[in-house]
Amino acid sequence: MRILVASVALMVAGCAAQTAAITAGSSQVELRQMQTREYETLDKRGTLRSVVATLQDLGFVIDKADYELATISATKLQNYEIRMTVTVRQREGDRLAVRANARFNEKPIEDPQSYQDFFTALDKAMFLTLHKVD
Repeated sequence: MRILVASVALMVAGCAAQTAAITAGSSQVELRQMQTREYETLDKRGTLRSVVATLQDLGFVIDKADYELATISATKLQNYEIRMTVTVRQREGDRLAVRANARFNEKPIEDPQSYQDFFTALDKAMFLTLHKVD
């Protein structure tokens, strides 16, 4: 009887742990979806230039821009600290994925509006770059 109770307790504990892992995993997927936008272009260097311009327009100072790794890191200081890292990756066909990862005082930013604001500004910069408007 004790073995039966112990095995049932282990199964319940295992199910609870698995449910927590699934919940945490789905929130990570949702966060990644907020942080990523795809663009129909093969111009990785132009996309990186648009990211740099967007970050600067939003008040960030570029800490590091590595065109080889397609990664840009920037910091914004105004009575607080926001760090943002943006990566550009090739996707299927003629698409590039831009992923922004922001931290506020070393804590991840999970607010969708923050990422939406960044991508709205980047969309405008990408449009201007595509149409060669200065």
